[in-house]
Amino acid sequence: MGEPQLSEISVAGRQGIRYPEPDVPRFDLPAEFQRDELPLPEISELDVIRHYTRLSQLNYSIDTGYYPLGSCTMKYNPKINEDVARLPGFAFSHPLQPVETVQGNLALMFTLQEWLKEIGGFAGVTLQPAAGAHGELTGVLIIRAYHQARGDDQRNKILIPDSAHGTNPATSAMSGMRVVEIKSDERGNIDLETLRAECDQSLAGLMLTNPNTLGLFDEHVEEVIRLVHAAGGLVYGDGANMNALLGIVRPGDLGIDVLHYNLHKTFSTPHGGGGPGSGPVGVAKHLVDFLPSPIVGILEEGDDDIPPLYGLISPSKSIGRMKAFHGHFGMMVRAFTYIAMHGPDGLRKIAEHAVLNANYLLALLKDTYYLPYDRVCMHEFVLEGRWADAPDIHALDIAKRLMDYKFHPPTNYFPLIVHEALMIEPTETESKETLDSFADALIKIAGEAHTTPELLKEAPHITPVGRLDEVKAAKELVLCCGVSAEDQI
Repeated sequence: MGEPQLSEISVAGRQGIRYPEPDVPRFDLPAEFQRDELPLPEISELDVIRHYTRLSQLNYSIDTGYYPLGSCTMKYNPKINEDVARLPGFAFSHPLQPVETVQGNLALMFTLQEWLKEIGGFAGVTLQPAAGAHGELTGVLIIRAYHQARGDDQRNKILIPDSAHGTNPATSAMSGMRVVEIKSDERGNIDLETLRAECDQSLAGLMLTNPNTLGLFDEHVEEVIRLVHAAGGLVYGDGANMNALLGIVRPGDLGIDVLHYNLHKTFSTPHGGGGPGSGPVGVAKHLVDFLPSPIVGILEEGDDDIPPLYGLISPSKSIGRMKAFHGHFGMMVRAFTYIAMHGPDGLRKIAEHAVLNANYLLALLKDTYYLPYDRVCMHEFVLEGRWADAPDIHALDIAKRLMDYKFHPPTNYFPLIVHEALMIEPTETESKETLDSFADALIKIAGEAHTTPELLKEAPHITPVGRLDEVKAAKELVLCCGVSAEDQI
């Protein structure tokens, strides 16, 4: 990629730091712990700074470019979130401190619980889960515990639409449930006849993604929930797409029993390096006693002069702890800040603008790319990245070529019910100018697919690393540092 390794720019005798004189007596290491050579780079501070600055400039980030990743909601994270999370009282606290010394932290967690209850229309919330999939697991375990507490041990079947998020089947299987897929109808809704056929005495619940991964709000959602409830099952809501619903629809009001939120997707906490994330779970009244332990509650009521005493409480039928300590507190602080800054009206505008941006971008592209479900979308939509008169071009080729136009690719090949899927989500934070530029790039790429397909097949052309052999990269991982060039992929 052009940037040398530190070992390659090392010069003997150069020093970038100065160690202070030790304030303890010197002691010679035993001979068995000594070595003749310590191969560490010797570099000036300036060269180190320039090296890592150049490497950082190779990164693609939300601060430098647009992410159209469908189902990921890569929206801008306001910097005030980071400022608040770095306040010493938050950043330097520890979960093992006595509760009386962290009342501010607990007050924030309690308030965030209450806000998420209100936003989702639920009676209780846990902040423990560390990510969306972890929230899914928590929700399904709550469903299982609910049925077991009622003596309904035969209820071991979870229904999952083919338009649901891809983690749902794994979550159900890990919970000891039997997974049954429910197909979509011609409009991208849950097929009601297929659903009715599976609503029997073995039904534990349905995992519903709404809006689904096609970016569509299910037109029969109330009937879907009614059918599941009539059969004695519960409805789990995948809240990853709450960015489209804020202030407009509360899942709990629709009859959804349990739902996870993704703080990174909806409430602008960072995805950063795969985590830490946060996937709080909200539940209806009949499931509150099954929430993970502990949750933040009020131990002693306050008054006008004295604030309440907050502490940790355990629900009576809790499924137990889902995470060491109490969840990822830093993510809670960021989400709290985001909600506080926007308020109720601002949260609704987020959803309105997310839906508007998605439909605007869809209108620009649907005459060039095939739209398998031609409906008004919510916050995202799915196109097909293929043409009958360009048979050698695939969604992957389009995605790689987008990098040459300095855009991050959209989500590829998901959902599986769309061939050569390009799943696109603009989010509410992108401007009309950015969306116009992105659409223009995709339209130009469509033209290239028909006139100069080799441009797409060989893309990307301008990135530090070209197109990798993805099968080789997946099967022959390099998971250690300091490997030789010939050993690298």
